[in-house]
Amino acid sequence: MINFLGSKILKFITIISLIVFIIVWPIFLKVSSAQGSPYQATLNEVWQEVNDHFFDPNFNGVNWKAKRQEYENQLKPVQSLEEASVVINQMLSELKTSHTHFYTKQEPAYYQLLGIFNRGSFRKELERIFSNGKLDYTGIGIFTKDINGKIFISGVIDGTPAAQSGLKVGDEVIAVDGKPYQPIQSFANKAEQEVKVSIQQSPDPKSRKDLTVIPKKLNPNRLFLEAMRESTKIIERDNKKIGYIHIWSYAGDQYQQQLIEEIGFGKLKDADGLILDLRDGWGGAEPNYLNIFNKQVPILTQMSRDGVKRTIDLQWRKPVVMVVNNGSRSGKEILANGFKKYGIGKLIGTKTAGAVVGGSPFLLEDGNLLYLAVVNVWVDGERLEGKGVIPDIEVPFPLEYAQGKDPQFNKAVDVLFKQL
Repeated sequence: MINFLGSKILKFITIISLIVFIIVWPIFLKVSSAQGSPYQATLNEVWQEVNDHFFDPNFNGVNWKAKRQEYENQLKPVQSLEEASVVINQMLSELKTSHTHFYTKQEPAYYQLLGIFNRGSFRKELERIFSNGKLDYTGIGIFTKDINGKIFISGVIDGTPAAQSGLKVGDEVIAVDGKPYQPIQSFANKAEQEVKVSIQQSPDPKSRKDLTVIPKKLNPNRLFLEAMRESTKIIERDNKKIGYIHIWSYAGDQYQQQLIEEIGFGKLKDADGLILDLRDGWGGAEPNYLNIFNKQVPILTQMSRDGVKRTIDLQWRKPVVMVVNNGSRSGKEILANGFKKYGIGKLIGTKTAGAVVGGSPFLLEDGNLLYLAVVNVWVDGERLEGKGVIPDIEVPFPLEYAQGKDPQFNKAVDVLFKQL
C-alpha cells in the first residue's frame, strides 16, 4: 500500500514538474535569447563607439555609463530588429545631438549614407557587406514623415518613379499592394514591376485613390545628382526668366560642379534670376560654395579665328533667393547662414534643422550603421547646433494633404519677379 501510494505521488510530481517545465522553458528561452541576442551585441557595440568617438568627452552632460545598463534592460523583451532600433535610437537621443542615429537596412537613409561615404578606407569596410560593390536599393524616390501615426510624403525626388507616377507632397500613404507602407520592404524584389500605392489626398476618406508605380533600382551615388539635373527649369513671366534648381544633396563637389555647369553653359545660363532650393535631403556643403555669388571675379571673353566672341562666366551675378526648411541640415545650414548674413539674397521658408556638427559612419558587425557626431562645429564663431537659421521671409508649409502645393516655392518666385 505504501509502495503503491509512493508510486502515485512520484508520478504526480513528475507530471507537475513536466507541466511547469513546459510553461517556464519558453520564458527561460526568451530571456536567455534576449541576453545573448544579436540585438544586445548591437546595442553594446553602438554604446562603445559612442563612448570612444563622440565629440564631447562629457557626453553633453549625460551619464553615458549608466545609460548602457538602462537600455540593456529595455532591450531584453525586444523580439525584432525594428523594435531594437527604436530602443537604440532612444539611447542615442539622450545625447541631444544631430548626426547621431542608428540605421538598419530597412531604411533608404542607410543606403544613401553609405553612398555619401563610399570612399577611402570606408569603401573597404563596405566590401564586407556589399561584396559586389553595389549599394543599390529598390524604391520609388520619396521622403516620408510620420505625423500622429499617419505617413505623409514630405518630398518627391525629381525624376524618380514617384515623380513620374503623380505622387505629390502631402499625400498620405495608406498602403502598398494592400499592405502597410514600409520604405524598403514594400518594394523589395519588385524592381520594374507594377505596384499599387494607395494614397489619400485630403482629410476626406473619399479622396483615397490607387496609383500605379513602377519601382526601380536606385543608386545612391547617382540618385541625387540625377534629381538635381531633372529639377532644373525655367519659369517665364512678363518676358523675364527665373531659373530654379533643387540641390537634394550637397555631400560632394559633383553637386557644386553641376550648379556651375548649369549657370555657365546649361539651362540657367540666360535666366534673369535664380531660386536655389536647399530643402530636405542631405547636407555636406563646403562654405566656399558661396563663392559662386562673388561678383568680384573677372568675366572671360574668348574669340577664335572665326571671329565669334564667346563669353565664359561661371559666377552668378543676378538676383537670387534661397529656399530652406527644417529638412535643410548640416552644410546646407552653413550656406544658408552665410547667404543671409552677407546679404547675397533673401532667405525664404522655415527655420533650418539646427543640425550643424560633423558626422562619421560606423559600419557595425551585423551590417547595420551608426552615424555619429565626431566633430563639433562653429560658423564664424557661432554654434548653430540646436539653433538653426531663421529665414528673412518665413513661409509656413502645412504638410498634411498639401496636394502638391508649395507656398515656399511660390513666394520665392514672387519675390524674384518683384526684384526684376
